Amino acid sequence: MNFDDVAHAVGRGFELAAMLVLAVAFVVAVLSAIGTWRATHDAQRSYRALRQLFGGGLLIGVEILVAADLISTVAVEPTLENVAVLGLIVLIRTFLSFSLETEIEGSFPWRRASRPD
Repeated sequence: MNFDDVAHAVGRGFELAAMLVLAVAFVVAVLSAIGTWRATHDAQRSYRALRQLFGGGLLIGVEILVAADLISTVAVEPTLENVAVLGLIVLIRTFLSFSLETEIEGSFPWRRASRPD
């Protein structure tokens, strides 16, 4: 087994981990939303619980997928084209993470420090 095979296997492992995180986050979020609904009968509160928990899982999943891309792309064939594609993927996923975090928290990161809790 050479380095490329190991790098591909590790990258695939990270992709599998991301899928598991997303699946578990979805199940936990749905169960939490159902529990919130049963306790309060407040659809808005249940929806917020679902969004926050699943959004957090999505953020973690995206971060793990970025790691998988780094390993799979740069470690195996660090050509200029692969690095450019990786840069684009990381840029898109970073924007997605920023958007998700802003949506979950309800404000931009630079506004959170001045926001009262």
